Amino acid sequence: MSVKKQLSMGIMSAVLGITLIGGGTFAYFSDSVETNNTFAAGTLDLSVNPTQLIKVDNIKPGDSFIRDFELQNQGSLNIGKVLLETDYTVIDAKGDNTEDFGEHIEVEFLYNLNNFDEVIYETTLAELQDMTPEAVNQHILYPAFGDAGLSVGETHDLIVKFNFIDNGEDQNQFQGDSLELTWTFNALQEAGEQR
Repeated sequence: MSVKKQLSMGIMSAVLGITLIGGGTFAYFSDSVETNNTFAAGTLDLSVNPTQLIKVDNIKPGDSFIRDFELQNQGSLNIGKVLLETDYTVIDAKGDNTEDFGEHIEVEFLYNLNNFDEVIYETTLAELQDMTPEAVNQHILYPAFGDAGLSVGETHDLIVKFNFIDNGEDQNQFQGDSLELTWTFNALQEAGEQR
């Protein structure tokens, strides 16, 4: 056999071998299965009742007002903690204020309706507005609710006493003034867990 024929036969054998090897890789057993997975996020839903905590007119130094309101977890996830943000605006009727009206409104957070003298924390609106939400949680909401937060469906009462402080000095600059207070409650989830 000539070299040319031997070379041709060798190339043909190589091509046939590659074809058989390539075709052989598709000759195996196979199986597949499909899984269906769902990730459904829970909800945090904190409600406050009533939404208007206090509305009083004609207050004077020495007046006090006790208000009770409920925080309720209406979501599907436990609330780990609640943070409170305070914001207020003073409407200076005569434009003569030299002091912040919020420094003269004292806020006492109380334990429960039966023991009005058990104060959790006492501060002024001005100081409360300057506190971080985490500090409010540490000093007020954590002692009131404990470290458990608010479980699904759970309700906690929060009792607040507002005092217009009579400092024994001239407070005429506040006559006719008003203060609009906004409290924003932010619910945070519990820490994630392996499930």
